Amino acid sequence: MKPPDVPNQIEFRKGCKAFEEHEPRDAMYKVATFLIERFWRKPPDIADGLGVLLLTWNQAFYRYGMFDFEKLERCIRKHHKKLWYFRNRKINTLKDSDENDIKAIFNDFLDALQIASGKSEGKKSPVAVAKALHLLAPEFFPLWDDKIARKYSSYYGNRPDLKYISFSKKMRDLADKVKDYIPNSNKPLLKLIDEYNYARYTQGWI
Repeated sequence: MKPPDVPNQIEFRKGCKAFEEHEPRDAMYKVATFLIERFWRKPPDIADGLGVLLLTWNQAFYRYGMFDFEKLERCIRKHHKKLWYFRNRKINTLKDSDENDIKAIFNDFLDALQIASGKSEGKKSPVAVAKALHLLAPEFFPLWDDKIARKYSSYYGNRPDLKYISFSKKMRDLADKVKDYIPNSNKPLLKLIDEYNYARYTQGWI
């Protein structure tokens, strides 16, 4: 598949504007971001903050059953130091030597966020993982969904950890090209990129 063209500034801003006009659930992003910032040193509260977002943004997945909050808390505790390291970095600093840490974190969160009971017990969501990681390190970890991943030739049907690293590198390159498109925004650059991708590739609003 041909990689997407890099949007010009007008296209990029149009996508972000369309997202704001059509996506009321974004209020939950602000709430979850606040909770995680406020309670960063408390893994149980971080897990609650992630739950706020995932139960809205990933409602279609978790309507079949919830993840185990205690298991998520243990995962956060295990990787807390490394997550803090990534939280203080930007996507443009992503390098090959980060890959083993990202794979370990991604796979542990994939297990922690799987549906814990019911008919869909054990079902996993790479999309939920990316959303959680983005909240924990919003300038470093990008967001994706099915259509966005496919568009960037990073679909996660097999080895989602490796596909996420591949996708992250593509978002690093894209971020370098669009970083000046919306100056002085109060949103992380990766959030703006996701808004554009979501508006264009997921919803077709532009």
